[in-house]
Amino acid sequence: MEETVEIKVGAVALEARLAAPPAPAGGVTLCHPHPLYGGDMDNPVVVRAAEVCREAGLATLRFNFRGVGASGGTHGEGEREDVLGALALLEKALGPAAPLGVIGYSFGAWVGGRVACSHDRVSGVVLIAPPLTFYDFGFLRGCRKTLLLLAGSRDPYCPRKEFEALAAGIPGASARVIEDADHFFFGKLYPLGEAVAAWAHAFSEASPGKARGGGGAG
Repeated sequence: MEETVEIKVGAVALEARLAAPPAPAGGVTLCHPHPLYGGDMDNPVVVRAAEVCREAGLATLRFNFRGVGASGGTHGEGEREDVLGALALLEKALGPAAPLGVIGYSFGAWVGGRVACSHDRVSGVVLIAPPLTFYDFGFLRGCRKTLLLLAGSRDPYCPRKEFEALAAGIPGASARVIEDADHFFFGKLYPLGEAVAAWAHAFSEASPGKARGGGGAG
């Protein structure tokens, strides 16, 4: 069950939903699509990813970037800090030994991925439908995290050829193309969820132990 929490990022307060099983094997922060195109933490892809992660025994923290929903602040003025704040809250809730991961979708893949790849506490990253036609994802070539890339075969913002070339250039990265899925995964949330669930189970099983302590997620 998710509970409403607040993430403090300087003077900005972000609305968020935190959930954890009794003894989570780790936790993931989920980053939503572009705020100016209707993206928020209730996006179906974000919600589905969070559901399968909880089913795999992981805590989840989804949040609204600044300027979205009840979150304060203004879009474009600190989204990377928002991700850092979310990770700090998740670490506080689970304890300093808990493995942490980041799952980002579309715009969230770009912002969350940049933070995750340079964050000492993050060990796993899932980037869903990275919009390669809008943003430079070259930073991934130096990323040494456990990385999964997911995209639809009919995504105009993440062309298959460019997606596969990017994945091939990242040592150790896993990539999956979901056939007939577009950027929004209409009608394809089930196979998307299966792919994220497989990653979540592997992430959970790789945990050195069940993480206990910290905060009160229900």
